Amino acid sequence: MGDILANEADLLGMIKEYLKFEEFEATLHSFEKECKSKGKLVSKPRGSTLRDSKTRVIQKDLLGSFDDGDHKVFFELWTENIPPKVKGTDVEAQGLEFYLHIHFTIYPLRRHPDQAEFEERILLFKQYLETRGAALSQTTEFLPYYALPFVPNPTVHPSFKDLFQDSWIPQLRDKLVRFLSVTLKPSNSPRLLTLYVSFYCAMQQLQLQLAESDRRSTSYKRKLNKMTADYYNLIGITAELVDTLEATASGKMVGQANCGRKQAHILSDTQQVQSKYRSAASSMLRASIAPQRPKEVPMLPSLDYEKLKKDLIEGSDRLQSLLLQALRWRLTHSLPGEQKDTVLQAYISKDLLECYSTKEKTVLHLMRSSNEIVCQYMARLINAFASLADGKLRSTLRSHLCKLRPCEACISVLISCLVRRSQQTAMIADDLIGWLVDELQDSDSLSDYTLEYSIALLMNLCLRTRGKKKCAENAKHVLKVLTDLLGHENHEIRPYVNGALYSILSIPSVRQEAKEMSVEEILHCYSKEENPDLNRQFEFIIKQLNSDLMEIDIDKEEVLQPQHKELSGESLLTTEYLGIMTNMTKVKRKPTPQPTADEPLQRPVTPSSYRNIGVG
Repeated sequence: MGDILANEADLLGMIKEYLKFEEFEATLHSFEKECKSKGKLVSKPRGSTLRDSKTRVIQKDLLGSFDDGDHKVFFELWTENIPPKVKGTDVEAQGLEFYLHIHFTIYPLRRHPDQAEFEERILLFKQYLETRGAALSQTTEFLPYYALPFVPNPTVHPSFKDLFQDSWIPQLRDKLVRFLSVTLKPSNSPRLLTLYVSFYCAMQQLQLQLAESDRRSTSYKRKLNKMTADYYNLIGITAELVDTLEATASGKMVGQANCGRKQAHILSDTQQVQSKYRSAASSMLRASIAPQRPKEVPMLPSLDYEKLKKDLIEGSDRLQSLLLQALRWRLTHSLPGEQKDTVLQAYISKDLLECYSTKEKTVLHLMRSSNEIVCQYMARLINAFASLADGKLRSTLRSHLCKLRPCEACISVLISCLVRRSQQTAMIADDLIGWLVDELQDSDSLSDYTLEYSIALLMNLCLRTRGKKKCAENAKHVLKVLTDLLGHENHEIRPYVNGALYSILSIPSVRQEAKEMSVEEILHCYSKEENPDLNRQFEFIIKQLNSDLMEIDIDKEEVLQPQHKELSGESLLTTEYLGIMTNMTKVKRKPTPQPTADEPLQRPVTPSSYRNIGVG
């Protein structure tokens, strides 16, 4: 009970400290009055005192290890207590850290020279120069010290004589004291705010770790797929070798005649004992990789499409959203082959989107619904139609959607919901893309404003099919310019560069050129930076580069979730909209490879709208 009261008093004390810090005087007065009336104990603020004390201890330990030449203790404290942002971006901090490494490296050579200790520390200094210290290698002030590891006796070398002057250590120590007094200055922030910031930072770190885990998972899956392919190739080769070995042992001529005779002679003594095992070996190996028998694939139940379309037009916003979601799921979750083909043919033959309807209001007009989720799910359904991985199915449905004469009104609905295209068409026709790429080739001559707007315009033009084809005409040049821009010091342009790359890589000829230019390796180099959003964009681009599939991520980030006991998906369709023919079963003649459970659809959104709710 005492611990609970103490914790409560401490928490109330932090609340009081925060209210006082933010100068909520009226609220603070009411808070103190109510705590007193309820008999609540409120601890006195003690955070600043503790922080002051801790800061003084850290400073004392750092200076003590500096004086004693104890580099291990010093750099452990330095790593733990100097903020990474300061060490990574502050020029003064980087220069001071460089000289501190020199101090601890040459410390064994002062007063009582210890050559063995110096040789050990010079290795550590060399390692530092090759890692964190490499950033200063182009700075004139520090450049001479990069030769220190290769000088046998620095104490007599003219380039390093200043390091052994009596005044050098006190001057460096003064710089260290001034730096620590500013950097380790205790914060006046209240403990409640400090706890919140610590929690937020911890969450950010966990998100970074999650992003890194996702990246590694993707990498491991890619390696697993390659190993699996290599395994099947190896099994096939092994089976051939077993056949050859058996034929050789039986005295048959295989390959070069001398080789066959020599093998037959060597194995003749053991032929009778091993023949029965060899004869079965190749058959067993081939059986291990033989394709499985076709499985029965049931056809999904037929639906009452007239009732469906009526409820899609007249139903509540909630029902419309659930039906649009269920219809999309029926298409994206169906198995490749006859099952998916049957679903698609039903949507076309029953005119699900009412492309041929003469009614004033059709299903497609849900794109203009006043409800945001209905609009989104209508667009996601159309996006699913347009993003089918199967080229034949995609072509069939697009042909259906593109019959302009009977559905001009429907097409106008879609156009009215999209960005105007006439200006883009004119710019692409006038070869603005080629001009932009040539200008961006010399990006250093452009101002940041011009650079950002130029690459943003290029990305938007690349979103058009005509724009992608225009890039494909000179793919190598375009890819070279875009990948070079990834290394530009203006990091604001990277989302636009990534968007352009992702768009043009949908063209097979561009993907082939990118593979020959090792674009994937270039992207991996940049993805090592601690930027999870940027890394996800790189992962999407790499997936686009290595895959011909477009049926990706169509069902990600569902904003519509069924309520308790509410029907959704296939159960909604088969319960409320069941057609005449049900429970049909067929056997697929030519099964196609099916995605495994751990291979989700992966159609990434464009970088500019990342994290937003999309239609894909």
